Amino acid sequence: MAALAGVILAAPLQARQTVWRFDRTDRLGGLATTVLGHPAVLRDAGHKAVLFDGVGDALLVGAHPLAGAGQFTVEAMLRPDGGAFEQRWLHLASDDPVSQTRIMFEIRVTKDGWYLDAFIKGKGYAQVLIDPAKLHPLGRWYHVAQSFDGTTYRSYVNGVLEGEAKVAGFSPQPEGSSAVGMRMNRVNFFQGAIRSIRFTDRALSPARFHKGGIQPEPMAAPKLP
Repeated sequence: MAALAGVILAAPLQARQTVWRFDRTDRLGGLATTVLGHPAVLRDAGHKAVLFDGVGDALLVGAHPLAGAGQFTVEAMLRPDGGAFEQRWLHLASDDPVSQTRIMFEIRVTKDGWYLDAFIKGKGYAQVLIDPAKLHPLGRWYHVAQSFDGTTYRSYVNGVLEGEAKVAGFSPQPEGSSAVGMRMNRVNFFQGAIRSIRFTDRALSPARFHKGGIQPEPMAAPKLP
């Protein structure tokens, strides 16, 4: 049976995986998008990606790819290009205003580069993973990831662990919506490009991360003054 667009079954893990490839703006993983601004498809490093201007470009999807998952991994191929200090480039959220559950990815941009911000929140739990000392140069492609194995929440850049914390009281998140390139309330826009995002309802080890055809090399973070 042919696989559904954007969905891959990984037999060894019995995992559900959803892949969003940014080779167009009107659909992601087979789902229709609402397009804000003028995000543009480009080709860089031999692959298509969508470029966001950091001002008003974003894509909205009426689905939460990790709804119902007790564990998860979110991976993306990302190229931060600069812009404002605080930028949210992925926001998964319940449509229930009471629960306010969310899984998010942000970056912080400084004069010396960028650093990662991962965050999960739900009833009885909220955890951020961020380390301003772990800076990376702008204008390059990176594999970024966050995972939760039912106990520990982790974030990675190029397969290297950047932060981890125990999270108690986690429960699977309800159905909802997704925003790419901005916060759900249409602020904190992302400046840069995204090539792919993969969602898995299991916690994957770095050895199982999907590099999307690009094999980024780990880069030493510059020292802060």
